[in-house]
Amino acid sequence: MFKFKQFAVNQDRCAMKIGTDAVLLGAWCPIDNHPKSILDIGAGTGILGLMLAQRTNADQIDALEIDEEAYEQCVENFEGSPWADKLFCYHAALDEFVDDPEDEYDLIISNPPFYSEDFKTADEQRALARFQDAMPFEDLIEAADLLLSENGIFAVVIPYKEEDRFIELCAEYELYPVKATRVKGSHKTPIVRSLLAFKRFELSVLTADELVVEINRHEYTDDYINLTQDFYLKM
Repeated sequence: MFKFKQFAVNQDRCAMKIGTDAVLLGAWCPIDNHPKSILDIGAGTGILGLMLAQRTNADQIDALEIDEEAYEQCVENFEGSPWADKLFCYHAALDEFVDDPEDEYDLIISNPPFYSEDFKTADEQRALARFQDAMPFEDLIEAADLLLSENGIFAVVIPYKEEDRFIELCAEYELYPVKATRVKGSHKTPIVRSLLAFKRFELSVLTADELVVEINRHEYTDDYINLTQDFYLKM
């Protein structure tokens, strides 16, 4: 069990364990449109839904998870949280979910599978959680376009090397970046991740910055501490 300040997350049945990517995205994601409805695509443990339940006054927080073990664990984590009445997880593939959309969402968030290289793993569950061919970026962006409300925000964390392509794909659906943060593990390492947020209207100036996680091993930067201290017990 992974304990946060206001909730706990079981992850023994999930292929993808809680990592820095998800916590960063959940803490960083813009909520300045005061979302009343939120969707997490590819929920895993449910960490993003739980973080946004803590951060927002949303009435409805839905999650979508295709893997049965992860789905059951997400439901368990939702039901054990202080916000059980507003959190709901669907066990379905993305294409099934968008075929019959019941709602629009003010915030759509995803820590999507990636590694589009030829590397594969023998563990099918981990592969499903980890690799882009399980949920191609194109499918994710098309779903976001279909399900996002007029003033909604679409937020993701992806590999930095995929940033330009992802932004180009979003532009095809008239979704435009409004905020970007590039993440480095330390001052000495290259940028590895991009945190990106999109809206339906194009801004002339994109707000972009850089975040460094650690100064040394387990010695965190002030920026990282300030971003995540509402969640981590020891921050």
